[in-house]
Amino acid sequence: MAAVDLRGLAVRLIPKSRATRKAWLAAFVITVALLLLPAIVRLDGKPHADWLQFVGRFHPLAVHLPIGLIVLVPVLEIAGAFRPPLREAAGFVLALAVVACIGTLILGYLLAYGSGDTGTTITRHMWGGIALAIGLLLCLLARPSWYAAVLPRFYPALLACVMLTLLWTAHQGGSLTHGSNYLTQYMPAPLKRWALLGAVNAAVPNADSFYAKRIHPILDSNCVGCHGVSKMESGLRLDSYEMLLKGGKDGPVILPHRANNSLLIERVTLPENNQHFMPAEGRPPLKPDQIASIRAWIEQGASPDANTVAGVSMPAEIKEPPIQPVGDYSKFMDEIRQMENSQGAKLLPVSSKPSDGLILNTVDVAASLATRSWRNSKGLLPMLSRPTLRVRQ
Repeated sequence: MAAVDLRGLAVRLIPKSRATRKAWLAAFVITVALLLLPAIVRLDGKPHADWLQFVGRFHPLAVHLPIGLIVLVPVLEIAGAFRPPLREAAGFVLALAVVACIGTLILGYLLAYGSGDTGTTITRHMWGGIALAIGLLLCLLARPSWYAAVLPRFYPALLACVMLTLLWTAHQGGSLTHGSNYLTQYMPAPLKRWALLGAVNAAVPNADSFYAKRIHPILDSNCVGCHGVSKMESGLRLDSYEMLLKGGKDGPVILPHRANNSLLIERVTLPENNQHFMPAEGRPPLKPDQIASIRAWIEQGASPDANTVAGVSMPAEIKEPPIQPVGDYSKFMDEIRQMENSQGAKLLPVSSKPSDGLILNTVDVAASLATRSWRNSKGLLPMLSRPTLRVRQ
């Protein structure tokens, strides 16, 4: 019985018309070509012809077209249950989405290959695009069977998988341009813990060293966007001391005790109109004091553990004094209300515990909020725990 059922399923799946069989064959060839593309044209981390980058840079512009078409397909399919003409339009939109997705995928590959981009996120984004294109092809092939009620669940399940793949691939692409924490940077802490996003980067050698306090922050804010774990242009990573010493496809970027011969110093001191100037892609150049710090650090050995570098002063760390417990401020409530009405400021409790003190919020407060106003409120000023001033000019 099972054999009969399988045979019947096979009969229903095998296309009967010659045109449909040609479509299946074309889809098979395209699928194999997409799967073999990364092996045939490897992302080797080296920049290639300028025309590849020129054409490839249309990828961020073109990528919105297939996204819009893909999102429109399930909308039309659902709405088509009430208005049949919309369901007919869904097939046409799906075909356009396939063409647009493959075209955009090619542009993205040209961009990565031409500019020498590599990295974990680049690879994930690439394979996400390939999976998305193949998924759309399968949807296009399975839709006629679903429309004819032969396989009522296969096409909707494929379409759902395509939507999930689209979300994941789009997130990887967004991480390349905005950073991996763009969506999660301001996520509430409980949600971060739930999503297991509370992990931090691996600690650098000697957290009190000059490298950790001065050099790493400069590289992290100006260079890691293109030379980090997510994106490694020219095979170079600058997100850790070990990777900085390792260098990239062009060799080491720092030579201890030889700052003037170090590629890192050479690139950040080139004229801004030079094609090899770093940071690239319109990012602001490093400040003179940042370059001076890197140069002095390299010249004096590029140590990961040295706490000081001769000739470069580090600003002293300002540590906040410990919060002192405060008393019950309920007896000052009349004075607080009077101050709020006259000065336009707000004193808000930190928590339900009076001992946690108050927070001072000042928004568009005039200059009349003078020091003497607080001096006249004997005992009120000590009630402020970590006063927070929020002033809008």
